[in-house]
Amino acid sequence: MRNYLIEDLYPEQMELVRKRLDESGLAGSLEGIYYLPVPEDLLAEEQREHQGQCGPYIFVLEILDETSLKLELLVRAQGKLRCSCVMYATPAQRSHIMDFLDVFLRQLDISV
Repeated sequence: MRNYLIEDLYPEQMELVRKRLDESGLAGSLEGIYYLPVPEDLLAEEQREHQGQCGPYIFVLEILDETSLKLELLVRAQGKLRCSCVMYATPAQRSHIMDFLDVFLRQLDISV
């Protein structure tokens, strides 16, 4: 699995991250899991074609422990577990989601 891993955060920083993610309505069905939507204009051709049946598409962000975050660089379909439209992020998707996470942390005064 390809991941973007952010480590060595302070526990109080992680609490800020968790609180903001919870407030944003991004919480998944499991504790410490968050679903970050993929903007429609960044969907790959096959994802656009499958949007009605398989979408919406998300990235999964996981709080690993009190000091680490893991962002999967796999675009998942919330409508189906297995389909050819579930694929590793395109360069544009990868850039978008990594930039999103970096900006999100900077807005909380957490340097990355």
